[in-house]
Amino acid sequence: MIRKSLFTLTLVAAVSFFTGADKVSAQAMESAEPFKVGTFAIDDIPTVGLVMRDDQVIVELERANRAMELVPRYSKMEMPGDMLGFIEQYEYGLKYRVYEIVNWLIDENALSGPNRPDWVHPVDNVDIMAPIQYPSKIMNAAVNFYTHACEGCTPEELQARTRERQMNRGVPYLFLKPTRGAVIGDGDDIIMPYGRDEIEYEVEMAIVFGKPGKYVSARNAYDYVFGYMVAMDVSDRGGRPPGGYGGRSDWFVGKGHDTFAPHGPWIVPKEFFGDPMQRLHQTTVVDGVTVQSARAGDMIHNIPELIEYATSLITVFPGDVLQSGTSGGTGAGRVERATGSGYLVDGETISASIEGIGTLTHRVVRERSIPDDLSGAQLPPTSTYRNQ
Repeated sequence: MIRKSLFTLTLVAAVSFFTGADKVSAQAMESAEPFKVGTFAIDDIPTVGLVMRDDQVIVELERANRAMELVPRYSKMEMPGDMLGFIEQYEYGLKYRVYEIVNWLIDENALSGPNRPDWVHPVDNVDIMAPIQYPSKIMNAAVNFYTHACEGCTPEELQARTRERQMNRGVPYLFLKPTRGAVIGDGDDIIMPYGRDEIEYEVEMAIVFGKPGKYVSARNAYDYVFGYMVAMDVSDRGGRPPGGYGGRSDWFVGKGHDTFAPHGPWIVPKEFFGDPMQRLHQTTVVDGVTVQSARAGDMIHNIPELIEYATSLITVFPGDVLQSGTSGGTGAGRVERATGSGYLVDGETISASIEGIGTLTHRVVRERSIPDDLSGAQLPPTSTYRNQ
C-alpha cells in the first residue's frame, strides 16, 4: 500500500509538471548563479520567490516565469502556487525550468539597475515568511551534539564523556513538534507562554525532504533531501506540574507551544550547499552575546544516520522537516547575559545563523495574561506549583 501511494505521488507530480510543456532545453541543465528559495508576503499574498545576489534581492518566481514566456524561444510552463508544490515538483523537472529562469534573468540584466522589473525586490522591502506553510511533520533530534550531552562539564569531563558516547552511540532519539501555530518566519515574535519563565533557545539545521521515502539507507539519504534551512527548537524547561503522570519530563509541555518552531529565512537547495557534514557552522546570539557555536563534527549521529533512523519509523514526504539537534550552550552550559538570566527574557532579541544559509532574528515577548474564565485545567505558571 505504501509503495503504491508513493508511486502515485511521484507520477502525479511528474505529469502535472510537464503538462503543456516542451522538452527541457540543454542550456538549462545548470544554473549560472546559485539561488535560495523562500515564501514572501508580496502585497499581503504568500509568494514563492528566488533569493539571489548574496541574499540581496527577491524574485517573484511566477511573474518571472510569465515574463520569460513572452520571449518566443521559451516554452510555456506552469509554476506551483506554494512551497510544498515547488518542493514536490523540483526533482521532476522543475529545477531545470528554474535554472532557465535564473539564466534568463542574468542574460537580461534584470536583477539590478534600470532594467530591474517590479517583480524583483530588495530583500528589505518584503515580509519574509516561514518557507513551508506548513510541513506535515517536524522531526527533531534530541541531544545529538556531544557538547549538548555534557552541558556544564569541565574539558576533561567532556572529553571522557565524548569517548564513552562514541563507543556506544546507540540510535538517535527523535521527537515530533507541532507545525501550524508553532512554525513562524523570520522577524515574527517568539511568545513566552504566560507564567512560564524558563524558555530556552536551540539553533538547529533543518533538513527539508524533497521526495517520499521509507527505509532510506544512510548511503542514499541525500537523494531524498531537497535542501536546508535554519531552525530553532525553542524549549520550555519549566517542566510538568506535580500530579498526574510522572515528574518533570513532558515533551508536549517542553516543545509544543505556539511560536516554538522558527524556520527559514529561506531554503538552500542541496546542490548549492554541498555536504552539510563538512561545512555546517551554526551559532546563536542573544542581545549581542554569542551563546552557542558548533560545527558538524560535534554531532553524535550524522545527518544520513538521522534520516535512516527516522524513515525506519515513518514515511517522509516532500516538505517534511528533520532538525539535526543543537549544540552546547543550553542547560547547565548556559552563557549568562547582561539580564542576569540564562533563560530568555522579555524584550531580548535572538538570532540563529547557519553559515551559507542565513539568519533568523526574533524578538522574545512575554504573554501578559490569559482569559479569566478557564476551569483550572490549563498549564499553570511555574510559580503556582513550585512552592507547593
